[in-house]
Amino acid sequence: MATKRKYSKKASKKVEKVMRERKAGTLRSGRSGKKVKSRKQAIAIGLSEARRSGAKVPKKKSSKKK
Repeated sequence: MATKRKYSKKASKKVEKVMRERKAGTLRSGRSGKKVKSRKQAIAIGLSEARRSGAKVPKKKSSKKK
């Protein structure tokens, strides 16, 4: 039995592309336009782009207010 994928192949390709951009030093943050150095930030950008393009990506976890 095949296991159900959490992230689609399209999503993983987007993240892969963004990680390459980060390594090359060409990845920039959306709003401020600053260069992205953090690996986690790069992955977040990739998943966000994948989400916008309609790839299968789980919803963002919202912060719970006390």
